Amino acid sequence: MSKDKLWGGRFTQPTDKFVEEFTASIQFDKRLYHQDIRGSIAHARMLGKQGIIPLEDVEKIVHGLQAILGQIEAGDFDFSISLEDIHMNIEARLSAAIGEAGKRLHTGRSRNDQVALDIRLYLRDEIVEISTYLDLLIDALLDQAEANIHVIMPGFTHLQTAQPILFSHHMMAYVEMFKRDKARLEDCLKRVDVLPLGAGALAGTTFPIDREYVAEQLDFPAITRNSLDAVSDRDFALEFLSDAAILMMHLSRFSEELILWSTSSFQFIELSDGFCTGSSIMPQKKNPDVPELVRGKTGRVYGNLMALLTTMKSLPLAYNKDMQEDKEPLFDTIDTVKGSLKIFADMIREMRVNEPSMRRAAGLGFSTATDVADYLVRKGLPFRDAHEAVGKAVAYCVEKRKDIPELSLAEWQHFSPIIGDDIFDCITVEASVNARSMTGGTARSSVETEILRVREGK
Repeated sequence: MSKDKLWGGRFTQPTDKFVEEFTASIQFDKRLYHQDIRGSIAHARMLGKQGIIPLEDVEKIVHGLQAILGQIEAGDFDFSISLEDIHMNIEARLSAAIGEAGKRLHTGRSRNDQVALDIRLYLRDEIVEISTYLDLLIDALLDQAEANIHVIMPGFTHLQTAQPILFSHHMMAYVEMFKRDKARLEDCLKRVDVLPLGAGALAGTTFPIDREYVAEQLDFPAITRNSLDAVSDRDFALEFLSDAAILMMHLSRFSEELILWSTSSFQFIELSDGFCTGSSIMPQKKNPDVPELVRGKTGRVYGNLMALLTTMKSLPLAYNKDMQEDKEPLFDTIDTVKGSLKIFADMIREMRVNEPSMRRAAGLGFSTATDVADYLVRKGLPFRDAHEAVGKAVAYCVEKRKDIPELSLAEWQHFSPIIGDDIFDCITVEASVNARSMTGGTARSSVETEILRVREGK
């Protein structure tokens, strides 16, 4: 019967069985048990401090909640769909265990501000853990950059050979991306780390609660300033999902390159067997399943962001049952991001680099053409004229099936008489790389500076 439910006083008929199952959230929000219990303990202690409930009841509540925590972690707790969610399951068990004192726990709060608190506590912990996984991936990239600091590869634009770069420079580009991801999450944490408890259902409470005391107990540096907004705000969750979508986009771009680089056409890298699978019919195949799956899971995270945006887009203030749909996309995104980061860090750490293949490819596709143009500019030719001269030289190379380093001095002087013997010092891939020594450039000295800067946390 509905009257058996903690909220069932005004109901005279039982909840329809299917409605009960359809509206319940315990199937997925039970993972909030630790945060729910922690928040309830802080709330109970505040009620006792303020004289709202007897101190002896507070002690019973705290001990009862701690016992329930142990039961859940030991797998000795039966979650009930009829009790709808994690909050009601814990409160019902508490009241059954300690009697009337347990029924006083909910004084001065609502499930609306309680669930907002639980999600913020949970997401706060998860952001810290995700940041740790980002650190592991960044460390793996730094290790690869240092181990292969001398390796030259082709840089691409439009997936066409552009200019020679260091492989370590390429790795450091992803370090920059993941550093931004970490910074975004740290900034998001400022919006997550705000206490909503005390907002009640939507208008606050008539009891003389001490929200600042609860914030201190739960390590929140700030409290919400509007009760309506406090219970209906999911901006912090949307912000996290947006940050997660950008993070997964970076992993997906990296995955695409790893997939290409590991093909027989590129042969730039070899992924460890532990991160690949074979074919059921082709015995020679070694498929890069991990980066492919991460690339695929990126769309899943995008979908979670769109799902919650769509849920929230037309909700009137304050709380609405629609907002129960915030948890599954949030939980799924957290699990997906953590899993992707963990497996990526391990995979990058074990990745092997094929230096000869990279070096050979770096010299193809007229990759040092820009260096010839720069050479002519230093000789006094305007850049646009230099660009035109080198363009004609490249067209000549295409016609003669030659590459830039294969041209003789006489052939070079056909395109510009100011070209001298020193041209050959400028058109090697090594010279091209080392010439770009400005801050952020691909020269070894610049890359080593950036690796050290990141290692030192600057």
